[in-house]
Amino acid sequence: MNKNNKKITIIAAATLLTGFLIGWLLFGGGSEKSADMHDHGAESAKETTWTCSMHPQIRQGEPGDCPICGMDLIPVEDDSGESQAMAIRMSETAMKLADVRTAVVQKSEPVKEIRLNGKVEADERLLFTQASHIPGRIEKLTVNFTGEYVSDGQVIAYMYSPELVTAQEEIFEAQKIKDTQPELFAAAREKLKNWKLTDAQIDEILNSAKPKESFPVLADVSGYVTQKMVNPGDYIQKGKGLYRIADLSSVWLLFDVYESDLPWIKKGDQVDFTISSLPGDIFSGTISYIDPVIDPRTRVAKARVEVKNPNQKLKPEMFASGLVKAVLPGHFDALVVPKTAVMWTGKRSLVYVKQISDDGVHFLMREVTLGPALGDSYIIVQGLQAGEEIAVNGTFSIDAAAQLAGKPSMMNPEGGVVMTGHDHGGHGAMQEAPKTPAQEKVSISDKAQKALQTLFTSYFDLKNHLVNDDFEQAVASGKAMRSALDKIDMALFSGAAHNIWMENQTKLSGGLEHVHHFQTIEELRKAFQGISNAMITMAEAFGAINGAMYVQYCPMADSDRGADWLSREKEIRNPYFGASMLKCGEVTKMIE
Repeated sequence: MNKNNKKITIIAAATLLTGFLIGWLLFGGGSEKSADMHDHGAESAKETTWTCSMHPQIRQGEPGDCPICGMDLIPVEDDSGESQAMAIRMSETAMKLADVRTAVVQKSEPVKEIRLNGKVEADERLLFTQASHIPGRIEKLTVNFTGEYVSDGQVIAYMYSPELVTAQEEIFEAQKIKDTQPELFAAAREKLKNWKLTDAQIDEILNSAKPKESFPVLADVSGYVTQKMVNPGDYIQKGKGLYRIADLSSVWLLFDVYESDLPWIKKGDQVDFTISSLPGDIFSGTISYIDPVIDPRTRVAKARVEVKNPNQKLKPEMFASGLVKAVLPGHFDALVVPKTAVMWTGKRSLVYVKQISDDGVHFLMREVTLGPALGDSYIIVQGLQAGEEIAVNGTFSIDAAAQLAGKPSMMNPEGGVVMTGHDHGGHGAMQEAPKTPAQEKVSISDKAQKALQTLFTSYFDLKNHLVNDDFEQAVASGKAMRSALDKIDMALFSGAAHNIWMENQTKLSGGLEHVHHFQTIEELRKAFQGISNAMITMAEAFGAINGAMYVQYCPMADSDRGADWLSREKEIRNPYFGASMLKCGEVTKMIE
């Protein structure tokens, strides 16, 4: 009986052990297999996505070239472990490919470079009218044309004067009795001196003892004759003008100062200037006077610079371009950042602040308050502190990456993935081109429209040569455009049209002035931005000249700040990149 119980116990234990073994094989093995299947699914979910550092809207499942710019695609970084939830993380490779550069914000004295346009004028204090001091008839002129130089004391004319003949006879008679009546002789001599005769001339008359009928007229000043006012045979009264004479040993430079720049300009500021017809020469002077009123038509005031002109190199009506490095009163040790660092939405101004953590480099968007513009930089009134590091180049690429990652960005301050309106050849969406307020249209005469046709034709030639990367032909078109601009008579524009023309003519003149000095096509493309803005303003104000025009925009131009241009064709052909990014851009407006 005991043996049977032992057998039963052994059999039960063996059965139980076998059950555990079978259960482990079924359930334990199944769990391991399930875990293996889950891992494969995770690996599949983490499959690498490839994008372009310059065009982050491009997403592909395999490496290759960007269909827009041709750059090598890079893997998309996994941001799931970011410690900065609102910031965008960028690897060193992505920053290099996107040309992202940073700088530390520092305090400095804000200096604004103000460019001024003006021209040489004669010094009003050195303009003279050479008058006759005796009445009579012009017998002969020794200075016969304008532009001739005369010296002080030079004989400029010969005159016959009956009054002077009579006065000479009187002094001869007074000379005979000067020992007994010296007062009479002195009075006769003084009468001749009142007619501006010199002591030497009077002594010569007395020694000759014979009256002169043809008397020389001497110049009172030295200078250039700017107007001849008489001819031989004319009878003139005492005080009648013979010539207008300008002394050009000192001249004025009169520069146009726009209303917005007046707070920066003050008496005593140094102006360095160049003359269009004297390339390579740099002149300087100080502002001695600023108009107290603004011209109501052109909205400018004149700033006067007095310059010595001993070699007569500076001639009236020469065009000049000046540069003033001005310090705005009340802004000392201000925070100054480059304009390339600031992204402007129309309502908000934004920068990307660099932050470094254990996860790597992050860029966090921050709103700032801008102060006055300093040419290529801004004063920051609020939003940044000295010592912080910000992106100063490639900010558009950072913002595009933030948009796609659903982080706060320029067009989406609250975050979340959004689709924006700019299309690069159908390969995805990017930032929408900024909309500028439309210029109110004004009417101009047929003569004004005809005068503008040559200007617009030269502009489109310049644009097409930049599209074709043809630097030499682009420079030639720029010169032709400058020539066409100089030939347009501002009198063709009146009223509101005159104000628009004067403002944009000045901008065009400044943009085209140094075209022949440019050494690279990049310099010319930089100037083309300002030229295009002025041409777009005139096209919007005066209407399309000789056919419809299209305003086109590329957000990648001007270091990701974007730039516009005009085109006759609707098809995008980018003048800022040429063949390297020919189709980059979009039509923002049509002008009819």
